[in-house]
Amino acid sequence: MDSLGDGNHTAVTEFILLGLTHDPVLRVFLFIIILCIYLVTICGNLCTILLIRVSTQLHHPMYFFLSHLAFADMIFSSSVTPNMLVNFLVDKNRISYHGCGIQLDTVAFFGAVECFLLAAMAYDRFVAICNPLLYSTKMSTQVCVQLLIVAYTSGCFNASSFTVSFFSLVFCGRNTVNHFFCDFAPLREVACSEDSVLILLSPFTGGSILVFTVIVIAVSYIYILITILKMRSTEGRHKTFSTCTSHLTAVALFYGTVMFIYMMPKSSYSTDQNKVISVFYMVVIPMLNPLIYSLRNNEIKGALKRQLGRKRFP
Repeated sequence: MDSLGDGNHTAVTEFILLGLTHDPVLRVFLFIIILCIYLVTICGNLCTILLIRVSTQLHHPMYFFLSHLAFADMIFSSSVTPNMLVNFLVDKNRISYHGCGIQLDTVAFFGAVECFLLAAMAYDRFVAICNPLLYSTKMSTQVCVQLLIVAYTSGCFNASSFTVSFFSLVFCGRNTVNHFFCDFAPLREVACSEDSVLILLSPFTGGSILVFTVIVIAVSYIYILITILKMRSTEGRHKTFSTCTSHLTAVALFYGTVMFIYMMPKSSYSTDQNKVISVFYMVVIPMLNPLIYSLRNNEIKGALKRQLGRKRFP
C-alpha cells in the first residue's frame, strides 16, 4: 500500500525512486559499472584504514583524519549505492517513508563529517607548513580528538536538522521521487506543504556547514601559499607543495560537485544533470579518495611497500 487516507490528505507510507534511467540495456551496463565502483570503494577505503592502523610511520594527525575520512566515504557511499543497484534490477524501486528518512539522515550526517574532516586536514597542513616548530603542540592527540568530536557533532547537528525538515514535509499522495536516492530537494518537489522555517532549516544548516568549512580550507591554503612563495629554494617550494596536492585534489572534487548541486540556481541545470553529478559525488568520489592518497602520497606508497614486503619475507 502506497498511502493511507488521513482526512483531506493522503499520508504517504513509501516512495518510488525513479533512478537514473528506464533503458533496460543501459540499466544492466550501469549495474555492472557501479557494482565494480562500489566494490573498489569498500576495498580501497578498508585497506586505507587498515594500512594506517598497522603502519607506525603513518601514526600522524594527517593520516588519523584520513582514516576517518575513509570510514566516512565508505558509509556515505553504502547509504545510497546498494539501493541504487537494486533499482537497476527491479521495475519499481520502493523505499519506506521511514527508510527514506534514515537514508537522508545518513547522507546528511556523513556529508557534514566529510566537510569538517577535509577542513581539519587543511588546518593540519597549515600548521605543518606555517608553524612547524609548534606542530607537535597545536596538533597533539588531544587536539586531533577534539577536532574529530567537532566533525561528528556537526554531523549529528546536520542530520538532526534534516530529520526535522523531512518530518515537517506533508505528502498528499504523490510518492514518485525523480532521483536514485532520497535527496531533500526532490522530496520537496513532491510534497504539498508550503515552505516553513522547519522545512528551510536543513538547507540553511547544510549551506552554513559548506560555507564555514570552505572558509577554513581557503584561509589555510592562503597562508600556506604565502609561506611557500617566501621560500627561496625552488626544490623546497615543490617539496612543500607536493604534501598538499592529494588533499587539494580531494577538496576540489568533493566541494566542486557538492557546491554545483546545492548552490547553483535550479534553472541553470536539469534534474537529470543533477542525478548524474550526484552519482559522481555519492559513488565515484568515495572510490577516488583512497586512490588519490595512495597514488599521490609517497608516505602511503612507502608504507604499503613495507607492509607487502613483510608479507613476502616474514
